[in-house]
Amino acid sequence: MAKIIPFKAVRPVRNKVHLVSCRAYYTYKKRHLRAKLESNPYTFLHVINPEFNKKDKTLPNSIERFEAVSKEYNRFKSNEFLLKEKKPSLYVYRQSSSLGVFTGIIAGASIDDYKNNKIKKHENTIINRENLFKKYLDVCKFHVEPVLLTYPSTNEILNTIKKTTKKRPEYEFATSDQKIHELWVINNTDTINNLCNEFESIDDIYIADGHHRAASSLLYNKDHAENKLGNYFLSFFIDKKDIKIIEFNRFIKSIAPLTDKTFLEKLAINFNIRKAGIKYRAPINKQQISLFISNYWYLLEIKKDVLKSLSYKKQLNSQIASDLILTSILKIKDLRTDKRVEFINGNQPIKNLTAKVRSEPGSMALCLYPHNIEEIIKIADISETMPPKSTWVEPKLRSGITIYEY
Repeated sequence: MAKIIPFKAVRPVRNKVHLVSCRAYYTYKKRHLRAKLESNPYTFLHVINPEFNKKDKTLPNSIERFEAVSKEYNRFKSNEFLLKEKKPSLYVYRQSSSLGVFTGIIAGASIDDYKNNKIKKHENTIINRENLFKKYLDVCKFHVEPVLLTYPSTNEILNTIKKTTKKRPEYEFATSDQKIHELWVINNTDTINNLCNEFESIDDIYIADGHHRAASSLLYNKDHAENKLGNYFLSFFIDKKDIKIIEFNRFIKSIAPLTDKTFLEKLAINFNIRKAGIKYRAPINKQQISLFISNYWYLLEIKKDVLKSLSYKKQLNSQIASDLILTSILKIKDLRTDKRVEFINGNQPIKNLTAKVRSEPGSMALCLYPHNIEEIIKIADISETMPPKSTWVEPKLRSGITIYEY
């Protein structure tokens, strides 16, 4: 029985939503970030980066910095760039792009469901990041970016979404990353009750993206049990059939002390190796990995007898790369902390990856085969976790469209 709640979202006024909403702060290059902040007084980036162009700056991730964030957020509200919903509501959000059309429901998800493993995870979280975001919640008391949750939808939920999206959306706007965003407000009490009741028939919900935000919300809840809104966290629920999963490729800065020859010899123990030439050849199944080294592509395919000896988790494409290449050969023990490894999502042009390898002698790149949602579900169901940066999940929601206040 999954529990969701409607909430009084703080959201941009209609004529400014395209100016207020923004991508996640870390996705902007410095020069683009500066341009946004200099040219757009309404962007939520000013809330996230409240000391832009100020001489006196606080330390990053300090209490003082979060207090500055909170002050700027309240300025946005007092200037009526943001307004609070008059009654608790649910929201249907749709994002359309070249990657597909993604439609789901924005609601409060239950901390108890997360705590009791009804909302299941497939990634480990880093304690320091959990505590950092919890500190932010202590001071700022709002969520701006929903946790992406996926689930097996029901006909009743799908029909309600279909009926809702036939009406005029509250928001409809395009962004410079060539995505169209639409939002519908559900404030009819009967419709809200029907949706909440329907979610109670769903037993399993899975975190697709946002593990640290969910874990930090649990920490906040433990310290603020008296706050009823703190029993929930901002979430976007999307049917598991509609999730788009893209691979995360690996760039390794150095294979030293190995040479190309000795590295390939070690790979040959567990992989059949085929030289593909100077043109990229993508893996076509989860037993394959593409390797780019010394200006050549190689296709690696795990040997059948090796594959048979592995557990379900160890047969995952990203786990094969971690266990049989990065750890066993290159002695990279922890992907989260080892500075030799960079992760590049599969949305990026492959020429960007090859250019990095060409620019750093002794480096290499691994291109992985994308996971599917059933693999994520199976790993979560057996209480296992995948290697860090195994999946790039779409859709990526913008910050500041529906804000959940504690």
